[in-house]
This record gives sequence, C-alpha cells and structure tokens, in this order.
Amino acid sequence: MRYLTSARYIVAVAKAGSIRKAAEALSITSTALNRRILDLEEELGAPIFERLPRGVRLSSAGEILIHSLRNQLSDMDRVRSQIADLSGVRRGHVSIACSQALVPYFLPSQIAHYRQAHPNVSFGVHVRDREAAERALADHTADIAIVFEPVRMAEFHTIISVRQPVHAVMARNHPLADKQTLRLGDCLNYPIALPTLPYGVRNLMELAALRTARALTPMIESDSFDFLRHYAAQEHLVSFQIPIGLSLAKTGGMVISTPLDTRDVPAGILYMGQLKGRTLPVAAARFAAQLSSAFADEYELA
Repeated sequence: MRYLTSARYIVAVAKAGSIRKAAEALSITSTALNRRILDLEEELGAPIFERLPRGVRLSSAGEILIHSLRNQLSDMDRVRSQIADLSGVRRGHVSIACSQALVPYFLPSQIAHYRQAHPNVSFGVHVRDREAAERALADHTADIAIVFEPVRMAEFHTIISVRQPVHAVMARNHPLADKQTLRLGDCLNYPIALPTLPYGVRNLMELAALRTARALTPMIESDSFDFLRHYAAQEHLVSFQIPIGLSLAKTGGMVISTPLDTRDVPAGILYMGQLKGRTLPVAAARFAAQLSSAFADEYELA
C-alpha cells in the first residue's frame, strides 16, 4: 500500500501543479512530499516533474507514469467497492461531471433515490462544460460524464444517449406563450437570451441561425441556465433550454416552455458516458445503470 500512497501523492501534485499546494491538501510537509517524489524519480531513473519558478509540471516520463497511476488508483477503488459488497455493505463514492441542465432537477432526484437504498455511498457532482467533462473522465476525476452535444473525445465510451429538443422559455404572459410549438423566426421577433458559446444549446442555436437570414443577437448572455430561466419571467424575452433542465413542474408558475420546431432547430443529443476501457467501481456502475433506466423511461433514445 506504500506504493499506492506514493501514487496518490504524485497524482495530487500533478493536479495542483505545486508541491507546496499538494502537501497542504494531503496534510503532510512539502519536504516529506518532495522527498517521496525524489525517491520515486531515482527508482524510475527519470524526472517525473519539471521544476518551474512557480510550481511544477509533468515531464514526458511523468505524463506516461500519471496515466498508469490513475488507472491503478481507480482499480483499487473498484476492488474496495467489490470487497465492501461481499459483506453486504454498499459503500463507495460516485463522481459525476455534467452539464448544468442536469443539476436543478434530474440528478438531485436520482441521487436521492439511489441513496435511499445505499446510504453509505457518497456523491460528487461537478458542473463542467462539454470539453471539461470529457477531460474529467480521462484524468479519473469523474466516473461518469453526462453532457449535451459533447466534443466526443476518443476515450469517451457512450453508455446511453437520448434526444433533447430545444425549448423556448418565456413568461406565461408572453405573446408566444399559447403556442404548442414555435418556429425560430417567431422567437427572433422578440429579444432573446442565450447561454454563452461553450454550451451545447448555444451551439445548436448558432448552427440553426446560419441556415436563416436572421441574426442571432442575444440581449442577455449568461453561463448560468438558472439565471436565464428566471430572467425570462422578468420581461417579454425568450430564452432556451433542454427538457431535462426544465422540471418546471416544471418551471413552477412564472415561466413556461415550448418546443422549437425541429425543422428549424434539430434536437440535440444528451450523452452519458465513461472512460473507454475503464471498469467502473460497483457504486458508480450501479448508479449508471439506474440513470440509464431513467433516461430510457423518460426520453427518446438517440
């Protein structure tokens, strides 16, 4: 286990980019941590980190090593989870990197449901844009990524994907509020609010605008979907969101949502995935199975 301790130390330094900051997080002295690194570098016969004036970064040898260390630590977490299962005690930790739309309604409900049966399992939920969520899988800081219109790195293994048509979100007294579906041109007759460029909804809207002669000029931009949804109640403005972020129960009275005509804005795809080739720990694998069932029950498979 001493080797695994060293592995955790190396991974912590790589993440922090600083021996001092990593030592503080690990509750050890920077001298002791540096000594452990030097011992391992001597054993490998190559430097793991390049020492910089303000921190460290992985060397070429370190880049090769860190991938192996993360896999080993992940495998040990999985073994611990399986051993805990032998005793009938479901333990473990599930780390999720996801799009903002999952945070207000869907994931709180799903996590609460899972923890009713497995109260010893802890969760970490981290909002990440499309690219960052996929990177989190690669560096093992996330077990599962759930992303809308992802970048799709080569290491991303799709577990399930579902269609998510874009909805217009507006105040209940908006002139368009009585429509069953909306054309994009109708929405652009009013001020619009959009998420910022890294997000999948904005990407779909930009692609749709290219096919029209209308300019996509938001009066309000934000990287917070909660802000955009609530702002729609303040004036005759149209915002946009996907159904999984609109439990409005679905947005609660002040605003309504209406699907956009897919002739104008095709439905996007929400993907749930894991790192290709990785065997998930028991808790994460079972939670992923629960999410897959929930997605399949509620949405159209892509």
